[in-house]
Amino acid sequence: MNDQKIMENLLLTTKGACDLYLHGAIESATQNVNAAFDQALDQSLCMQDGIYQQMAQQGWYPSEQATQQQLDKVKNKFASQQ
Repeated sequence: MNDQKIMENLLLTTKGACDLYLHGAIESATQNVNAAFDQALDQSLCMQDGIYQQMAQQGWYPSEQATQQQLDKVKNKFASQQ
């Protein structure tokens, strides 16, 4: 398994953990449980960002800027639904 595949797996796993922690925070019944999930989510989001930044530096996770036209299209779509 090469480095890129390892990083992709780490990113997917971390995103999955973020999803679980988010739902745990939303569904938690007490402040203590909510705080624990919230802290875990924050740490996982920081980890996810670090993994993404390393992948982007290697060219393994390219991103592109959205055009103003694309932004306006999405904005109008959601504005018309309200």
